[in-house]
Amino acid sequence: MNDSFDPAWSVDTLGIRAAELRSQWGEHSPGIFATSSFCFDSAEQAQATFAEQRGGYIYSRFTNPTVAAFEQRLAAMEGGDACVATASGMAAILSLSLTLLKQGDHVIASRTLFGSTISLFNNYVAKFGVRFSYVDPCDLDAWREQMGPDTKMLFVETPTNPLGEIVDLRGLADIAHRGEALLVVDNCFLTPALQRPLSLGADLVMHSATKYLDGQGRCVGGAIVGDAQRVGKQLFGFMRTCGPCMSPFNAWVFLKGLETLNLRMRAHGDGAQRIAEWLAQHPAVAQVHYAGLASHPQHELAKAQQSGFGGIVSFELHGGQAAAFRMINATRLLSITANLGDTRSTVTHPATTTHLRIGPELRERAGIRDGLVRLSIGLEGVDDLIADLEQALV
Repeated sequence: MNDSFDPAWSVDTLGIRAAELRSQWGEHSPGIFATSSFCFDSAEQAQATFAEQRGGYIYSRFTNPTVAAFEQRLAAMEGGDACVATASGMAAILSLSLTLLKQGDHVIASRTLFGSTISLFNNYVAKFGVRFSYVDPCDLDAWREQMGPDTKMLFVETPTNPLGEIVDLRGLADIAHRGEALLVVDNCFLTPALQRPLSLGADLVMHSATKYLDGQGRCVGGAIVGDAQRVGKQLFGFMRTCGPCMSPFNAWVFLKGLETLNLRMRAHGDGAQRIAEWLAQHPAVAQVHYAGLASHPQHELAKAQQSGFGGIVSFELHGGQAAAFRMINATRLLSITANLGDTRSTVTHPATTTHLRIGPELRERAGIRDGLVRLSIGLEGVDDLIADLEQALV
């Protein structure tokens, strides 16, 4: 593997040329190492490899060339030292929690997190004696008030899902580090093409690679990027023992996805901007949530810490769930699915799908109301998407 890339390269170049995987056959496009294990020239070489006295691959649960290429490339794009790839985005969060948290620790998290993340924290990680508090992600004073001597981690998405709120990462990193806690950022919505949280003070970045890193809705995967100790040693050790690993085939798909990530994210954002502006003028729409609009409360903050606004647009309809269901059912071009980050545009009703299991009280506190609809803008013609929305909102 060629890992002699220049970290000063642009994200575009890193997405194509960082950690190029090439075997002795000299293939230009990386191959897939679809093997469970690897052979050694001698018993002595096997011993040295297991003892970590030499480099080499052992078993695809924790060492595989295709997976390693994806990990190294994503780490380079995020500006991190190391990356561990996982079987899903949720597996990434679970691995992070079980590696870095222990009984008696306290975590502060955004109350607008993805519903499955809240369920994971409350129903499973909490069983191990970890305490969770949830706050308004944009209110730095609320984060400060919850900090205590047992606070070990702050966990946030920005933009948030599904309301697109923007969190001040530099401010939040300062709060975390003053309290000797870690700041973990879910960068799923923007990817390193549009936002690099590590450069803004975050300690760890996680991804659902299923979304934009793939970009075509083909595979499920996750990743955690950070420093050589926590990620390269501790999280790698968890993966080696516990095994929530990414398959070589999925890693190959994501590796290819990274090559076009920057182009795709710009196109998603251009389409989302036009659609958000169009929705903001529609009489059936009560409110549009998109940081690219000047009316968005964190518009200036988004401009300062992002290089684009992303492809997710949420909006609230007059008429609540009934109006939202009518509109969703009337669309012809949009796919009704909870996934996002696809070349195909998708439409979702968060209150009855992605955030159903957190319950009505948490949904109300998070501002996820019954009339809220989330769009993931794909790469179709924007005029076609607007025409479909127009006929669906009649």
